[in-house]
Amino acid sequence: MTDALTLAIAQLDPTLGDIDGNIAMLRRARARAAAFGADLVIATELCVAGYPPEDLVLKPAFLEACEAAVRDFAKEVQAGPAVLLGTPWRQDGKTYNAALLLDQGKVAAIRLKHELPNYGVFDEKRVFAAGPAPGPVPFRGVRLGVMVCEDMWLPDVTETLAETGAELLLVINGSPFEHQKRDERVGLACARIKESGLPLVYVNQICGQDELVFDGGSFALDAECRLCVQAPDWREAVLPVRLRRGADDRWTVDKGELAPPTEGLEALYQAMMLGLRDYVVKNGFPGVVLGLSGGIDSALSAAVAADALGPDRVHAVMMPSPYTSRESLEDAAEVARLLGIELRQIGIGPAMSAYAGMLAPAFAGRQSDITEENLQSRARGMTLMALSNKFGWMVLSTGNKSEMSVGYATLYGDMCGGYSVLKDVYKTTVFDLSRWRNQQLPANAKGPAGRVMPERVITKPPSAELKPDQTDQDTLPPYGILDDILECLVEHEMPVGKIVERGHDEATVRQVWRMLDRAEYKRRQAPPGVKLTRRAFGRDRRYPITNLFRA
Repeated sequence: MTDALTLAIAQLDPTLGDIDGNIAMLRRARARAAAFGADLVIATELCVAGYPPEDLVLKPAFLEACEAAVRDFAKEVQAGPAVLLGTPWRQDGKTYNAALLLDQGKVAAIRLKHELPNYGVFDEKRVFAAGPAPGPVPFRGVRLGVMVCEDMWLPDVTETLAETGAELLLVINGSPFEHQKRDERVGLACARIKESGLPLVYVNQICGQDELVFDGGSFALDAECRLCVQAPDWREAVLPVRLRRGADDRWTVDKGELAPPTEGLEALYQAMMLGLRDYVVKNGFPGVVLGLSGGIDSALSAAVAADALGPDRVHAVMMPSPYTSRESLEDAAEVARLLGIELRQIGIGPAMSAYAGMLAPAFAGRQSDITEENLQSRARGMTLMALSNKFGWMVLSTGNKSEMSVGYATLYGDMCGGYSVLKDVYKTTVFDLSRWRNQQLPANAKGPAGRVMPERVITKPPSAELKPDQTDQDTLPPYGILDDILECLVEHEMPVGKIVERGHDEATVRQVWRMLDRAEYKRRQAPPGVKLTRRAFGRDRRYPITNLFRA
């Protein structure tokens, strides 16, 4: 009987589809774990493939590559730490989301994910079969209760493991970041501990994958729900969890590293940095280019980019029109100076004149209107795309969630881009994050300390500057009102009457709802962006474009 066990939390950053690279990453983690005497390395859900693999799982060649890589790696796992990892795995003609124990040169045990999430960003029932409720895994004198992510969120798997003799609960995860999700994870872990009386180790990946970010934050709780080990957020870590068997045969967890958690605006900012960094780096872009208008959205986007990638990989362009104010020119220049990023100035006046002349016969007899405003935005989008094509930089879109909600954005204009860090950030939060970044240097940031934008960028009335004396509030409610209504509609699906009860004008609520519904066709054509809330636009919220329902 084993009386002491050292586990290694392997909180890593896999790359989806880089099977050889992910195995190499696991190999390095195992070597680090061996250095502190680990018996078992615990990696994350589907870490061999990368998570979420989506329809790659339907490709036989992909599954064959994952399985072959695991079998080859298993041959290396002889003396020293065993490895518990996640991978797609075929069995009896079906494909499963599996946890495999590699030990003594072979695949020593297989456990299949039982609870398949099929909500929000998850659609695992589409690509995986559900496995049976698992029994414990025998390992060097200990019976391990192995669960895969969603298996912990519901009680059935824990109940089965406890009833069949599990002594510890080990959960491998691919749990995406959402604002304030940490407490939910810990709360569910505590519920499973109280139901089973067993300590629990929770291991989560850290990476950006398209619109999702994974924050890490792995932890170990003892049988009394006391936090004994806490991995850092937002960075890779391999750290020990030491357990001892007591006289009553129950396992206790020694106190280990307790990294402070990131919360609030800091967590949001870190998520934006990680999402952008991994998207740009893993897709092989040499850098990003963005329009720097002198407004707050582009200033914050530039700051996130400089912090994520380094100032030398961020290229900004000021594209003035006859309506651009001197203040905006000055503010854009000051943002670039404070961040240490390159700034070019390319005026769009010639493009405006060319479009006006080209379209004059077709527009004869009609007054100027939003059409001419949109042409300015599209001239800027075309300029950025030309720079992207010439230099290989990815265009970083700078629109926020408030604008995208109500369609306050131009298709093929300011919506041009390969990625958007503000896509899931309401305008009021843009202001909060900008003030926060002016006072804080985030951990792991590659940008400069100190202010990253002048105070005037934060305090001046937002404006697209597409006509004289224009402000956003000419056509939108004040952002404090707009964002509260949008949060009710988007995040909580509240009916109009309930929103009015919060103190909002009914006509304004109905106006915002109409704008929200009518802009769906634009959102379908928007670039991907970092998911931060429970209801990000995209896979989280799938509304039809053709939709005549009104409450």
